[in-house]
Amino acid sequence: MARIDESIPFLPVNIAVLTVSDSRTLEDDKSGRVLCEMIEDDKHKVAKREIIRDDYDAIVARLRAYCADPGIDVVITTGGTGVTGRDTTPEAMKAVLDKEIEGFGELFRWLSYQKIGTSTIQSRALGGVADGTYLFALPGSPSACKDGWGEILRFQLDSRHKPCNLVELMPRLKEHLKAAG
Repeated sequence: MARIDESIPFLPVNIAVLTVSDSRTLEDDKSGRVLCEMIEDDKHKVAKREIIRDDYDAIVARLRAYCADPGIDVVITTGGTGVTGRDTTPEAMKAVLDKEIEGFGELFRWLSYQKIGTSTIQSRALGGVADGTYLFALPGSPSACKDGWGEILRFQLDSRHKPCNLVELMPRLKEHLKAAG
């Protein structure tokens, strides 16, 4: 069973929160607000919080800009993961990713199934790595953000989590670039 090893120092990570929505503003974006509150409650830093229209090219450009920013370690998007014509977050994220973390989406849907049953098939949550930055796409509901952060990411982004965590891998995420250069 997973655990937190208190003898290991906690290493806060810098996280960008990007809400993908054609209708939300910072004032009424409950999912983005909930996500930021949970991130800060767990002692990480919200490096940026923005809202962007559900537009493939705009999402790709913003994700690439976040990945190029040395002040951002992780990007979490909320929204645009459904199956309607305007839902393009997964496609945009896949265009940016170097590697997909398949287990993130699988685990998210397994956890979600326990709460919403077969409706979880409508979620295309995913995670991966791009240019040394972790990217995670969550559905746009506050409940989905609570599940994604509270059940998965809060542990995987905690340097004290054992038997392993994503933070301890951060120094090695760009090693393929060093080998090529």
